[in-house]
Amino acid sequence: MTDFAIRYGEHVTRARREGRPVVALESTIISHGLPHPDNLRVAREIEQTVRDRGAVPATIGMIGGELTVGLDDAQIEHLALAEGVAKLSVRDLAVAAARRADGATTVAATSAVAAAAGIGVFATGGLGGVHREANVTFDESADLTTLARTPIVVVCAGVKSILDVGATLERLETLGVAVAGYRTRRFPGFFITDGGFDVDWELDSPEQVADVIRARSDQNAGAGALILANPLPADEQLDPELHDRTLAEGLSLLSRGGITGKAVTPFLLSHFHESTQGRSLEVNVRIILRNAELAARIAVATASSATAPLGFSVPA
Repeated sequence: MTDFAIRYGEHVTRARREGRPVVALESTIISHGLPHPDNLRVAREIEQTVRDRGAVPATIGMIGGELTVGLDDAQIEHLALAEGVAKLSVRDLAVAAARRADGATTVAATSAVAAAAGIGVFATGGLGGVHREANVTFDESADLTTLARTPIVVVCAGVKSILDVGATLERLETLGVAVAGYRTRRFPGFFITDGGFDVDWELDSPEQVADVIRARSDQNAGAGALILANPLPADEQLDPELHDRTLAEGLSLLSRGGITGKAVTPFLLSHFHESTQGRSLEVNVRIILRNAELAARIAVATASSATAPLGFSVPA
């Protein structure tokens, strides 16, 4: 292989030709975020949720060095089952392609690739952010700096509550990344509805979000993302007391085990799954399905606006 350009799934190219709205989806949830066989089942459910709302899913990932926007079902199954799938942030994309690797894209990489393809809406579970004790470790997710220069709407359930939520919001403000709550002025904490912090803006409908996309395009004055925080209803969240107790135990285990860097998030998520007897996994699935549904509605609203950008630069 000598051509490392982004590939496009047939359904994504067809959507462009037909003028249909598209939603970008990450692939780390398939290979690193959920255990097998839940990962494959949920990946298919996410894509179907997008379709049910009138949009086309574009799961992004790498197979044998080919970076693809719109993996087909066989490729998704491959990432769900294969051993040694690399976790790809933006910095890893070129190296992984040159090594002909299989890779799953993080929030940062998915956002960057989606924007490069002209896709304006991305659904995920929760963002990375500033890690606890980052004043000592300088440990901060590449999601933040990537989103500062990537014009995309990211529908999420806030920042993973295992991180320093307050510090992450401060960094997003410094980096010029807009943050709004969907029908709320409180920033969610992923597993829990209320992460303990206010946000400055509230957007109440997919059409309002489409207006933001149009305004950003018309003004051409900012290059950063819009983080649209979509909290779980309170009756669907993980029990807050169970959450706080499980998090405290997990942080203690991290410290004793000397676990740092990329290993922190998967370790803590696995700890949550085991310690809550799978309840955190159920919440995680509800989060991503709700976000996929909202992202699809936003993509449809954006595509139906006569003056809004359709969100494609894919070769026909």
